[in-house]
Amino acid sequence: MGCDVTVKTDVSRFQIHDELTAPDESASLIKSIQAGGGGVSVTKFVGVLAGAPAVLRAYTRMRAELRGGVLPQATRERIALAVAEHRDDTYSIAQHAKSARRDGLGLDELSRARSFSSGDPREAALLDYLKATLEADGHPPHHLHEEAREHGWTDEEILEAVAHLALNEFQSLIASAAALPKDQATPRVLPSAA
Repeated sequence: MGCDVTVKTDVSRFQIHDELTAPDESASLIKSIQAGGGGVSVTKFVGVLAGAPAVLRAYTRMRAELRGGVLPQATRERIALAVAEHRDDTYSIAQHAKSARRDGLGLDELSRARSFSSGDPREAALLDYLKATLEADGHPPHHLHEEAREHGWTDEEILEAVAHLALNEFQSLIASAAALPKDQATPRVLPSAA
């Protein structure tokens, strides 16, 4: 039985790969991510995922599919911030706060989003439902689902919002398990799907 020696960096519990150190199955995906991001280096999060090619493929596929969805980008960012704050995930909070500011969310709205709230009643109704979904031991209360619908959210949008909740929960779990520090530069590769 061979010995698996994993090189750990000073900044993560897992090796943060690039196209030169990643397993072959991940290296080609990293190269395509870099090409799609204008040659920008990958985030530490993607570098960690590269250590498990199946996980990197799953994450990038789900993220890519959700990018083509109907949910507004500002709503996605609110969801991402709320989940990151819920998980006390400083890596993702920093990443999504920058993206949310680029998408036009003001500082007050950023602060509200971090606690599953919004100054916009429509957004607040959706975030209330998502918070209950995340915290529920079983099904979230039915009245919160109905309130989201009453505020104009379609079933398609609500389902996408739950998918973004799951994707961002996944990101926060990985970032926490890896003990990832914030990226130094503004992340430009794979901008927030939330």
